[in-house]
Amino acid sequence: MADSGGSALEKSIVMLLRPVIRIALKRGIAHGQFAELVKQAFVKTAQSDFSVPGGRPSISRIAVVTGLTRKEASRLAQAEVLPPKKGTRRRINRAARVVSAWVGDKKYRDGRGGPASLPFANDSGPSFSSLVTEHSGDVTPNTVLEELTRVGAVDSLRDGRLRLVQRAYIPKADEDAKLDILGTDVADLVNAIEHNLDPETDTSFYQRKVAYDNLPAEYLPELRRMLSRKGQKLLEELNSDMSRHDRDVQGETEIPDRRRAMIGIYYYEDSADEPD
Repeated sequence: MADSGGSALEKSIVMLLRPVIRIALKRGIAHGQFAELVKQAFVKTAQSDFSVPGGRPSISRIAVVTGLTRKEASRLAQAEVLPPKKGTRRRINRAARVVSAWVGDKKYRDGRGGPASLPFANDSGPSFSSLVTEHSGDVTPNTVLEELTRVGAVDSLRDGRLRLVQRAYIPKADEDAKLDILGTDVADLVNAIEHNLDPETDTSFYQRKVAYDNLPAEYLPELRRMLSRKGQKLLEELNSDMSRHDRDVQGETEIPDRRRAMIGIYYYEDSADEPD
């Protein structure tokens, strides 16, 4: 039984790594550099998640846990992991919140129920500045506008008002932002699965999908449109409820216990006839 389980895990790891390696190869990261990154991830994970009670794991313990030599474990344990560009993840999160609120908050809708075109500032009514103040926490309106303009989510009308171009934060032209989202979103999904695999967990995280492998190609555009419509509506509802409880948005400065929650919906299609 142990061999069977190990084989299943190994197959799953290969399946998980293949799209990651495809991205790496497209961007010039070959096996040697990728292997070094894997070693680094092994050591950093052993340091953070496999420590003994009361202290950090020793180099000897890291070597035993990871299977690396003590020399390699020591070198990698002392190496600095380059963090994401300062503020990148925070900037993305705040910008995404503003877009979601622009779509979902009734105060910022027009007469037809869509996102209203907003002045940057307005003393007597809704504005882009008031939208950012209410929904992005401590990030300034100018910073959010610069980000949303840069990724093509907002443009300016002739009268100076700001128009929302897309109903979700999608950094189409920014590869760094996309790669940061890759690291965050894929890690969140895998962490949720890892949590659910833990036999000692008391509460499983919600993790579901719907999949069919013999759909006609002409049906898929309809499916994508339906997902875009219904998925976006669900995410907007969830965003509205979560924002009411977010202490940054509510202006609370004393935060004794910060918790992060992420809900994602994704879609993928390919040929069912292609070899694995």
